[in-house]
Amino acid sequence: MHPRPCVKTWLTAAAFTAISLLAHAQPPAPAQQPSGPPNALQGFAQNRDQPVQIDARQLEVRDKEKKATFSGNVKVVQGDTTMRAQTLDVFYDGDGSTANALTSAQPGPGGQQRIKRLDVKGGVKVCQNDQIVTGNEGTFDMQANTVTLMGNVVLTKEQNVLKGDRLVVDLTTGAAKIDGGKSGGVSALLIPSSIQEEKKKQEQPQKQPQAAHKQQPCT
Repeated sequence: MHPRPCVKTWLTAAAFTAISLLAHAQPPAPAQQPSGPPNALQGFAQNRDQPVQIDARQLEVRDKEKKATFSGNVKVVQGDTTMRAQTLDVFYDGDGSTANALTSAQPGPGGQQRIKRLDVKGGVKVCQNDQIVTGNEGTFDMQANTVTLMGNVVLTKEQNVLKGDRLVVDLTTGAAKIDGGKSGGVSALLIPSSIQEEKKKQEQPQKQPQAAHKQQPCT
């Protein structure tokens, strides 16, 4: 009889596979300048060559369903982009065996795994430098190369704020569309750059002691 594989080793391989899938699932660089409002979601396209770090309380892999779930205070960091949520579901496909799939670090054809979709739920927040996007849930469609954020969507950049019910970002072109949905229309608060610069000058002396903290954490 063949020895029964160690469960701990299998889970370690499963975790490695899920993380490596995410690392290789980054979209191509934008083919043209973004045509929509700047938002933190575009950071995943800009940082596609950076390593991906995922922290969560639990990881569950259901290979028969081709699904891996990170749950509990999920944090995904890639370059200068950070995403937080309560759950992250990774849906993948592949025609290889479970053993081969779990030990494969390069997704693609020939029996290896490829990500189809990522679903995030529960207080979704994406930060990139001074840009923050929040919503109730979101979907990363790898085939369409789009990100859709739904439910109480808020985009902020410095003092500028855009609110809606649904945000769709094309990671190839950088185009973004915001819909008001059933809850109402889209609202925007846009502060002229001259006013923002003046406010920065007024606040600069107060921020000098904290110069080491260049960026607020995505909490």
